[in-house]
Amino acid sequence: MKTFEEKWTAWLDGQLAGRELIEFEASLPDRAAAEAEKRDAKKLGALLKRELGAEALRNEEFFSHQLRERIARESATQDRSRHGGTRSTWWTVPRMVWAGATSLALFVLFSVLVVRDRNPAEQSQYLSQILQARVDPVVSPDATITMFESKESRVTVLWTEGLQTLPADYAAK
Repeated sequence: MKTFEEKWTAWLDGQLAGRELIEFEASLPDRAAAEAEKRDAKKLGALLKRELGAEALRNEEFFSHQLRERIARESATQDRSRHGGTRSTWWTVPRMVWAGATSLALFVLFSVLVVRDRNPAEQSQYLSQILQARVDPVVSPDATITMFESKESRVTVLWTEGLQTLPADYAAK
């Protein structure tokens, strides 16, 4: 079912016919005013076609017109990019998300492989043992050395008191 506006436009364009035309014209409250408006609309349409009609371009003019349009578009794009316009970069948000997820997955994979290869009961390569601990009574007569060792924490603490200098026979491997 067409609205009144659709029927009115079709009547102005002369596209209503038959029963639909008779019903529409019967529904008009003032047919004479409607006919006058139809004539005015046709005059306006003819005037607009005559005055605003696009010129037909010759082939070379059409080609030049296309080139000028393209140059104008490209110039506008370059101006926008120079003056802080949006630029497309390789690091778009989805690519950054995928790169982060991939990096995280690789980190977890390598961490698991490194931890799995290590035996936790194995002694650390950074562990040192105190071979000799004695104090020269001439250099430091009141010095004492006490060693504390914790196997489960793999820590050895050498506690020295009253030591003025480190003895020459101190050695660690």
